[in-house]
Amino acid sequence: MTATSKHYVTTFYKFLKLSDVPAVQKDLENKADELNVKGLVILGTEGFNSTISASSVESFEAWKQFIREYFNAPQLFFKDSESHKAPFRRFKVKIREEIVTTGIPEVMPPEGKNHHLTPAEWNQVMKEEKDFVMIDTRNWYEYKIGTFKGALNPDIEKFTDFPQYIEEQGIPKDKKMLIFCTGGIRCEKGILELQKQGYDNVFQLEGGIINYMKEYPNDQFEGECFVFDHRVALDQNLQPSTKYGLCPHCGQPSEIKIECKRCDSEELICVDCAEVEFKKDTCSKNCAHQYKLHPGKKGPKQIVPFEIEKLKAEGADKIPTIRVSKTKVVTVNAKGESVTVSDKN
Repeated sequence: MTATSKHYVTTFYKFLKLSDVPAVQKDLENKADELNVKGLVILGTEGFNSTISASSVESFEAWKQFIREYFNAPQLFFKDSESHKAPFRRFKVKIREEIVTTGIPEVMPPEGKNHHLTPAEWNQVMKEEKDFVMIDTRNWYEYKIGTFKGALNPDIEKFTDFPQYIEEQGIPKDKKMLIFCTGGIRCEKGILELQKQGYDNVFQLEGGIINYMKEYPNDQFEGECFVFDHRVALDQNLQPSTKYGLCPHCGQPSEIKIECKRCDSEELICVDCAEVEFKKDTCSKNCAHQYKLHPGKKGPKQIVPFEIEKLKAEGADKIPTIRVSKTKVVTVNAKGESVTVSDKN
């Protein structure tokens, strides 16, 4: 990948009844292969939830048109952005009971809008009203790197904990409530749970944070928005984060730079792992394990297959060796081709 490479990214979802889900999975995989589209589709009997990317405008637009026609959804809402960094390495369709995990698979959101606020309406409430409560429905680590001004943090590990959080707050049933998430899908089901609990004056942000920041960067949302791909987070201009990485130990957003005491590589780790012995001084689970066994002993960084792919794409002159087992290493040349396989001393 060169510095001028561009990836066209879109996030979309729809709740609709699907019968032959495996057949749909196959059709999506075939089309993605044809158009060279990368990304992830969560597929189930209740619909689909996806983020994909393409390296050409033609493939990008062709994919969106295919989705509209295939699912007979001409008005499907696509939340587009661009990225200099590849969000995905491959394309995958995962079949799940729910297209967003809520713990209420039997509940299907209604067609049309259910107390949605556009970004403009959302801003108006935030700036002109005072008697409301705003709740971030996302996980604690998503809240941590960015959220709306004044939003409450449920401090939950997973969305299935959200209903219990609401029950424990004792919020008056007639209180005006605003809820939001990354792209809008969690709130589509979350609002149903709130309405079930008796909250009728609750509103959700249409298109989520991504849709809001596209229209109102550097306004009422502070920080960055976590996304579940290799961009890690999006800044206020919907560009891949230059601040955060993914912690190699736990997978949470990371921003603390360390130099690995085993292989001398630089890495970003999260604030929690920075307080854990062996993790705080190492760049990977492998280095942490080896350093714990042999403190002070140096060793090479373990290179995994996708890193070879990345180095090849970036046109690296030198590509390191990749360890394939405890007793073998394979040396590759600058093109990423296998040269030798030898016993490890």
